[in-house]
Amino acid sequence: QVQLAESGGGLVQAGGSLRLSCAASGRTFNRYYMGWFRQGPVEREFVAGISWSGDNTYCADSVKGRFTISRDNAKNTVYLQMNSLKPEDTAVYYCAAAYGSGLKRDLREYYYWGQGTQVTVSS
Repeated sequence: QVQLAESGGGLVQAGGSLRLSCAASGRTFNRYYMGWFRQGPVEREFVAGISWSGDNTYCADSVKGRFTISRDNAKNTVYLQMNSLKPEDTAVYYCAAAYGSGLKRDLREYYYWGQGTQVTVSS
């Protein structure tokens, strides 16, 4: 079992940057595919994902070129570097863990979730 805790959210002006962190408990962190999602007014949207080794990453089209996902398995932590933020990036951001390898964009594939961290981008 994995417990996840996000941090790093806050209020930032458009064009600014934030780095979100997700600290995981458990000794098998490096066996999980990790993803970042954000909660919009209607649905929870996939933002980015990273394989257990960190070799394979994927970002949604809406954030590609602005956001970068990475992980440090020695620290049991996954990161989301967010640059050139826009007001439409405002949301609660969640990290999540899934079993297995390969790209996972469907939130139903994720077993463990953090509590979320608020990101607010002002115009």
